[in-house]
Amino acid sequence: MNPVWIIASITFREAARKKILWTAGAVGIGFLIVFGAGLHYQMADFRNSDISPFLRYQVLSAMVMVGLYTVDLLAVVMTILTSVDTISGEIASGTIQAVATKPVARWHVLIGKWAGFVAMLAIYVGLMFGGTLAAGYWIGGVTLQNPVRGAMLVFLECLLALTATFLLGTWFSTLTNGVIVLGLHGLAFLGGWLEQMSGFAEGSGLVTLGVASSLVMPTEAIWRRAAFLMQPPLAGALQFSPFANVSVPSGAMVGYAGFYLLVILAAAVYHFQRRDL
Repeated sequence: MNPVWIIASITFREAARKKILWTAGAVGIGFLIVFGAGLHYQMADFRNSDISPFLRYQVLSAMVMVGLYTVDLLAVVMTILTSVDTISGEIASGTIQAVATKPVARWHVLIGKWAGFVAMLAIYVGLMFGGTLAAGYWIGGVTLQNPVRGAMLVFLECLLALTATFLLGTWFSTLTNGVIVLGLHGLAFLGGWLEQMSGFAEGSGLVTLGVASSLVMPTEAIWRRAAFLMQPPLAGALQFSPFANVSVPSGAMVGYAGFYLLVILAAAVYHFQRRDL
């Protein structure tokens, strides 16, 4: 069997035993329960009001988008917290030597560990995204546009965060790695909001800052593209929100994110092969 798949399966099983992953799973279940209850009570309120069916559907659709935004945040944070010590922690403890000193190429080790987390993220994002959409449909009768494309973009966002932790893990300690990756995601988040504010300020400077931050870390731009593809008209009309249509990342940004992912993954492999363990 290919050593990459062997290491990937071992990494997947090890990640599944981490308490942080079980905690993330419990938080996810709690979120779905609260989200479903919120939709249920909102539907009960609508039955006692004279609101038009169109507006009711728009409000429920916006609630589903808020739920997906929460899923996006949970998935990215879970990605960083579960993977942040995979490379840096094993280098610091010396456990990486048990694998890296065997007749296995170092790139097999890193790519195998990365692939194990990719599988774990695919399951987590699929369950959380699917659970939120299912609750919106069964309770509120809401069907969003392009849900598969939206889920794939959220998955891409998680892959960007995952690969960044692997790259920085070949250079820095676990704590430093986590701080930098969270800081980069925070920078991307701030840049996204600056672009939203450009709709009020009517200035190109904010847009430039937002685009620059997206080039440094394109995670938030990918979410805004996903939101644009899925959102109902009411959510897109709210200019100061995570779903606004003020400045929508183009398909070219998605292509850039894919290229960015490949570059930082290649950089992680290169530096891991050259590092003294």
